[in-house]
Amino acid sequence: MAGEISFFELGVADPEKARAFYGALFGWHFEPGPSGGGGYAIGTPSGQGGVHGGDPGAGPYLFFRVDDMTAAVAEVRELGGSVQGGAPGEDDESAARFGRFRLCRDDQGSPFGLHEPPGVR
Repeated sequence: MAGEISFFELGVADPEKARAFYGALFGWHFEPGPSGGGGYAIGTPSGQGGVHGGDPGAGPYLFFRVDDMTAAVAEVRELGGSVQGGAPGEDDESAARFGRFRLCRDDQGSPFGLHEPPGVR
């Protein structure tokens, strides 16, 4: 597995306010996200991210790169971790554009994510 941070996701109450705040603060580029729920895909100089609403006060979600989501999910479970079901809004078109995502917890219950970037397979 690759293991480097590959994607981040910010949970906020209002995605429009987050777009204005982070766009002004860091100069990030925003475009409509794949979920259609008012979220955004974020382009930064060092990587890709996203922002979704309805999650006030959330800490950032970090996603670590994997080359094979199926194998990575199996390994998380084998090591005593857990994996949530498919990512919301993840369809073939979304996966082709943004990649595949899974939210996980390690064997102590701490959250993290897996990200298989588009075109890896």
